[in-house]
Amino acid sequence: MSLADLTPHRYPRPVRWAIDWLWRIEHAFERAKASGRPEDDARVRILVVLAFFAILFGLIGGGAIFAAVFSDAGKKGSIASLPLNAKADLVDRNGQLLAANLTHYSLFLDPADVWNRRETRKALLARVPGLKPSKFNDVMNKGKRRVLVEGLTPEVRASIHDLGLPGISFEESPRRVYPMGPLAAHLVGFSDPGGQGLQGAERGLMDQMRAGYISGEPVALSIDVRVQAALEEELAAAVEEFHPLNAVGLVTNVHTGEVIAMASLPEFDPNRFGKFAESERKNRASAQLYEMGSTFKTFTVAAGLDTGVASMDSTFDARTPLKMGYRTIHDFHGTNRILTLGEVFNHSSNIGTAKLALGIGVDRLKHYYDAMGLTRRPKLELYETATPLVPKIWNDDALASVSFGHGINVTPLAMAQAMGTLLNGGTFVPVTILKKPPGYRYDGERVFSEDTSRAMLRIMRGNVVGGTGRKADALGLSVGGKTGTGEKYDPTIRRYSNTKQVASFAAVFPTDGPLEAPRYFVLILLDEPTGGARTGGLVAAPAAGRVIDRSARFLGIPRQMQRPQFDIAAVRGRPNL
Repeated sequence: MSLADLTPHRYPRPVRWAIDWLWRIEHAFERAKASGRPEDDARVRILVVLAFFAILFGLIGGGAIFAAVFSDAGKKGSIASLPLNAKADLVDRNGQLLAANLTHYSLFLDPADVWNRRETRKALLARVPGLKPSKFNDVMNKGKRRVLVEGLTPEVRASIHDLGLPGISFEESPRRVYPMGPLAAHLVGFSDPGGQGLQGAERGLMDQMRAGYISGEPVALSIDVRVQAALEEELAAAVEEFHPLNAVGLVTNVHTGEVIAMASLPEFDPNRFGKFAESERKNRASAQLYEMGSTFKTFTVAAGLDTGVASMDSTFDARTPLKMGYRTIHDFHGTNRILTLGEVFNHSSNIGTAKLALGIGVDRLKHYYDAMGLTRRPKLELYETATPLVPKIWNDDALASVSFGHGINVTPLAMAQAMGTLLNGGTFVPVTILKKPPGYRYDGERVFSEDTSRAMLRIMRGNVVGGTGRKADALGLSVGGKTGTGEKYDPTIRRYSNTKQVASFAAVFPTDGPLEAPRYFVLILLDEPTGGARTGGLVAAPAAGRVIDRSARFLGIPRQMQRPQFDIAAVRGRPNL
């Protein structure tokens, strides 16, 4: 009889055998010591060590066999077995090619096989784009077969091959090409010669593109190159006129979160990305933080309505500046009178907005900012997304500043995501660069009530009809919006500058129709525009209006050529809600 027979039968038989084996080993040590024969004790110990390693190597071998038999690694057709450059094409939402693999060729020269150095040099210089005589001479003088030039197209390769020159040979080298050039370059991104994505969708969507390579299907991005072209052209025109340090443009679908167009200036060509500085390749729409200024008043007014702290009949005394501790809050568009809530928005009153924020309170307003995603990094397919800078301590002073867009730095993309939450009926929808299927709706958390969303559409429309956003209007498209002119902090003077500003305009269209109707958000931002006009209403709003005017037909938004019924009270700040 063994210990296994005495072990309770509730244990499985292998467990009882293991217990019996351990019991025998323990008593083997005791017997060896009792007999006074140390050699038996040593044998038992050696046996235990050998058994341990046998079990260990058995487990390792079993794991290797399992991985070889059942794992996808190394199997033909699996993602893990693919080279890095095995990627599907990238296309826009309508199938327009944005990125693809194209076979290129490296030209090799072997000096030992060259018959006539002078004639070979003359022929190659005439046929090979960019080849310099010094490069040819260097390869010839080294005496070994070397690469003379890389990245030859099939056409150039054929023209050189037809020459029949001795000492010339070719090797294939797949290369990622971007047929649209600079168009949407910051969103599409680029890859290194080996196929590894370095920026944009080329980096963020590597898994999707490799899966698409196996299935033979391209990866469709959310952008529409027609809208993209309109955005880039109008943004470039604004840059030409106002000469900012940089500029950003965005068009998003508020219901799906899809990025329809994304522009960042200065531009670059991904086909020659190494020729451009890092500052030119930087996607400022997703990776640059800005103090957005008065566009944030949209969120404060919405939170005031949603919490019931304010109504359209509420009034705010803006006759005198608001003193808070060591500082005083002034109005840029000073009216020096008592304002209704709508007038606070239309006249972009810092005083009225700060008083409203104080009425809402720190905890409640911060809750809205958190729910809209303004205090965290957007969960986007792009790798290069920045984390916002928010107040370290949320108190009344910070609250007053944040209420009108100071003291908080966010990316334009985070701004678009928050605006989408407010304008789509009140639910949070994350932004995405992937095309969504027809009828797609994201089941997000409710942040604002539908009544608040409707109210803000009317208020933003009123701001374009009779407020600071007049220059953004587009005929028949019911444009709404909010201007933003954020003063930049200047470390040299240790305070906000009144000459360095971020001018922006946040637009939505159309503002009429049911909440579930197609609706798009447009953002135009210029960083430190120069000249006499530097406010968002004069610098950014006109560009936003032109983008909307050009893009509406591509997005299927019809023009309402008959003027819709519009309550003039909304212009004055008192719409009937």
